[in-house]
Amino acid sequence: MRISTSWGQQQAVNTMLDRQYSLSQTQLALGNGKAIQTPADNPAAAARAVDTSSAAAQNDQYTRNIQSATTRLSVEEQALNSAGDILDRIRSLTLEGMNGTQTDESRQSIATELRQTLKQLVALGNTRDGQGEYIFAGSRTTTQPFTIDGLTVNYGGDQSQRMVAAAAGLQVATGDSGSDVFMAIRGGNGTFITSAGAANTGTAVVGSTSVTDASAWDGGNYTITFTTATDYEIRDNAALPTDPPLATGTYTGQTGTINFKGAQLNVTGTPAAGDTFAVGPSSSQDVFSTVAGIINAFEAPGGGAPMSNQINAQLQNLDQASTSFLNTRTKIGARMNTLDQQSQIGDDVKLQYQTTLSNLQDLDYASATSQFVQQQTALTAAQQAYVKMQNLTLFNYLK
Repeated sequence: MRISTSWGQQQAVNTMLDRQYSLSQTQLALGNGKAIQTPADNPAAAARAVDTSSAAAQNDQYTRNIQSATTRLSVEEQALNSAGDILDRIRSLTLEGMNGTQTDESRQSIATELRQTLKQLVALGNTRDGQGEYIFAGSRTTTQPFTIDGLTVNYGGDQSQRMVAAAAGLQVATGDSGSDVFMAIRGGNGTFITSAGAANTGTAVVGSTSVTDASAWDGGNYTITFTTATDYEIRDNAALPTDPPLATGTYTGQTGTINFKGAQLNVTGTPAAGDTFAVGPSSSQDVFSTVAGIINAFEAPGGGAPMSNQINAQLQNLDQASTSFLNTRTKIGARMNTLDQQSQIGDDVKLQYQTTLSNLQDLDYASATSQFVQQQTALTAAQQAYVKMQNLTLFNYLK
């Protein structure tokens, strides 16, 4: 086989270039710490690294979502905690105003303070998060949810909840609408409400109420009418006037209870013949209307049984509002626990992704350093061989 001098030199040059390329690639790897410089170096590992990097980026987004949601829920929880404190203050003022020693003037002073607490309650309903968005506006986070005009408070948000993705397939609410928290509150004891007849002339006052048998309560509307100071009858409002009463009973002394269809009413005072009390299913009443009802009762002159009946009814509504706030805080706590647990899971997943990427991409420095020395030696040998081959021509022997 005949080998020309130029072909031999070209082969030697190509060999040196290959050695230089391999050495430069190893040098580049040592410089950036990456085992894969281009997908062609290891197509399978490169594809896995791309998938893992995408999953890691998504996990990082979930982490940011969790941090944002936790902050927002913390603001809401603090607002409701403060709102609960305000309701406690309202209850204390209300009980103080019901004291028999109070006058119209002193009750007016209490009503003035209650007007300020009402404004505080509205301000808490308009709480914003760190981004300047309203917590209780539902999905209309840039719209102020509550506006007050005198004693009337209107809601301008919606009933939606903002959700955030905390993991694949896991959506967590980052707030509660003001409609659910402040507006849609069951009145009375949560099952039924009572009200005294406007024409009552006696001193009978309905105090606490309760449900003794939930299965017996049918959600109807009934009227309790005292036929004498001690005798009463109960009629179904849906019945005909000629129908017999649903039940009759005797009210004994200054205190007593009236029971029918699983409902129990505690009554104090002395009723007059013809006095009536209505009993019906609970309906929704916002907490602001409850406070406004207390204020109106205190600002009306006279006091007495009419005021006490109004106040007692509003105190039950106030208790329902406190329960609503507490239930919402319980839900917030459950969401924050979920987010905290998911955050820990996300940290573990992040570590797994980092380990996987390290195994796929990071350079084994010990192996690469050894390879670099070998490649450097090979390149030096190739260069020295080329120098020697340059002198291997026939003309050197014909001199």
